[in-house]
Amino acid sequence: MIRSDVPGSFAWGVFHERHPELIRRVLAALPYGPGERAALERLLAESTGGVLEPLDESAHDHAEWLAWGRGLWGRPWGEAPFLWAESYFYRRLLEATGYFRPGAWRGIDPFGPFKAAELAGAPVDGGDGRPEALLAASLWGNLADLGFRITAGEGAEADADALVVDDGADFWAELERTAGGRVCVVADNAGRELLPDLALIDHLLTRGLAGEVALYVKPQPYFVSDATMADVLATVSHLRDGAVGGRLRRAMNDGTLTVRTHPFFCAPLPFHDLPAELRAEFAGAALTVLKGDLNYRRLVGDRHWPPTTSFAETVGHFPSPVAALRTLKSEVIVGLDAATAARLNGTGTAWRTNGRHAVVQVHRPSAS
Repeated sequence: MIRSDVPGSFAWGVFHERHPELIRRVLAALPYGPGERAALERLLAESTGGVLEPLDESAHDHAEWLAWGRGLWGRPWGEAPFLWAESYFYRRLLEATGYFRPGAWRGIDPFGPFKAAELAGAPVDGGDGRPEALLAASLWGNLADLGFRITAGEGAEADADALVVDDGADFWAELERTAGGRVCVVADNAGRELLPDLALIDHLLTRGLAGEVALYVKPQPYFVSDATMADVLATVSHLRDGAVGGRLRRAMNDGTLTVRTHPFFCAPLPFHDLPAELRAEFAGAALTVLKGDLNYRRLVGDRHWPPTTSFAETVGHFPSPVAALRTLKSEVIVGLDAATAARLNGTGTAWRTNGRHAVVQVHRPSAS
């Protein structure tokens, strides 16, 4: 299990380098008052050198987090699983900024200014319409991750041979095989990633590769730029003057495109622990497309897997055929062949975490 208590590790850097800068930017972006500012500073001090404290009993999800953190309360943050600790950090950030409390800051996205700036500079067309280009745009759109860019900067670009696993042909073949079925897309980031995601969804619907698409977003702000319903609406509005935007609005009107959410998407749990109602929804899908790094970590398990570990074996628990579109921005990776793993390890670079490599991985249970 990946943890953040190893100085110099990627996970350690997230808490000790990325999060302090994130707090600084949040405080600069919105005019929070003394109470919110002090709460954010306390969260930063606790998460970088203190012990895990549970949510106040007045929090609406106090009982759930108390159970999820059983055995962790009172221990240093770094001893918790990295995925769990990151999730709890963002839940506590919302608490500190008053997102759930009665008052003027209730429901105010602390990352809203970042998302708005990102979307404002984004293109308004749907790309060139070629399937391969649409898939590539959706894949590499995952670099539009505001949390990642806090410490990576704006210059992360794909390396040569950047696509280290390319199941793109299998992706399209599976959609052709099940043409007209229901496709689920579990979104990652808003802004410049959600735009090509929506263009890809439009293509699936207009070409009949999907009879309907269910787009899953977060129920609340999470991991800086993760997409919520408000972000979907802002993006569709951004596209309003183009053909893609018009088709998307009509698809939402007639129900061929639905936007869904569930509290599980902000829980500190892997997809092994899908609640029954979500499992049933995914089980009926022709294909589920999981976007981004966080969904990948939740799919395969946030562990120090050998990179040649079978993708099929780690995702066989998922209730539908599944496709992962992900740029590499954290340590976990599976499904590489031995030669590719050796080549990447020989580069002497942080290839697992620098965002310059990506995977398109597809698994269909009956094909394993």
